[in-house]
Amino acid sequence: MTTNVAAQPTLLAESEVRRSRGLMQDAWRRLLSSWNGRVGLVLITLILLIGVFTPVVDPYDARTDSNLAEARQAPSWEHPFGTDRLGRDVFRRVMHGARISLVIGFVVVFVSGAIGTTLGLIAGYFGGWLDTLIMRLMDILLAFPAILLAIAIVAVRGPGLTNTILAVAVVGIPGYARVVRSMVLSLRERDYVDAARMVGVSNARIMFGHILPNGLTPIIVQMTLGVGGAIVFSAALGFLGLGVQPPTPEWGAMIADGLPLLNQAPYLVFYPGMAIMVTVLAFNLFGDGLRDALDPQQRI
Repeated sequence: MTTNVAAQPTLLAESEVRRSRGLMQDAWRRLLSSWNGRVGLVLITLILLIGVFTPVVDPYDARTDSNLAEARQAPSWEHPFGTDRLGRDVFRRVMHGARISLVIGFVVVFVSGAIGTTLGLIAGYFGGWLDTLIMRLMDILLAFPAILLAIAIVAVRGPGLTNTILAVAVVGIPGYARVVRSMVLSLRERDYVDAARMVGVSNARIMFGHILPNGLTPIIVQMTLGVGGAIVFSAALGFLGLGVQPPTPEWGAMIADGLPLLNQAPYLVFYPGMAIMVTVLAFNLFGDGLRDALDPQQRI
């Protein structure tokens, strides 16, 4: 009898996981049947291929890529996006800039998602003074305009790739914490959680082994949309001169570099700006399609 009682929370949790897998398969089919999901997935795949394979196909050293004899040339067959004030090929720099933006986007989402999810789990599961403390800290972070908070962090620590990732990740933590906390508040009352408590399962195992796997849907959607937001924030910091530093081909810094020549050479601003727009649009479309596919209302 003891063995059966001890196995009860595990069996209940496994049944919930199997049910979740079936729902995920249905959601995947709905995602592929939606226009937003298909277009977003195709664009993300294309951008990922560019970011991964461009450095392999075309090794590039931004410190030596300059030719003043070809400076400020209009788009042509030789230079599809033209050249900048130092004679650097804009098309080549935009392609290589995809890797920088994707690295920032994914690392920021991983860091902020991991920290925010952990804080949200703790706040929602334990409640009480710990919940109050964590959520008030999140409210303090949310009280600052996001871009100003990121600028303040980078201004204190200095510009660069690592500090850009740190600043944008800190800005994203409260969003994950609030989403996860609201999810935990409902899941912690489920039968399999009560059964796990009765047989003495540790709080950490309940949170990360039972509650978290059954509440991944809002976290996944939040992370998907968060990649686009992280890319926009990093581009904004780069535009202000506080992000990834020249001569590294970062899209925001490229826009700032071409802005003084906007009237004479608008392509210096247009193409990096289009790269940011298409990338963010791709993740937003995919995130919207994913949110609709995972929405329980769509299964009715």
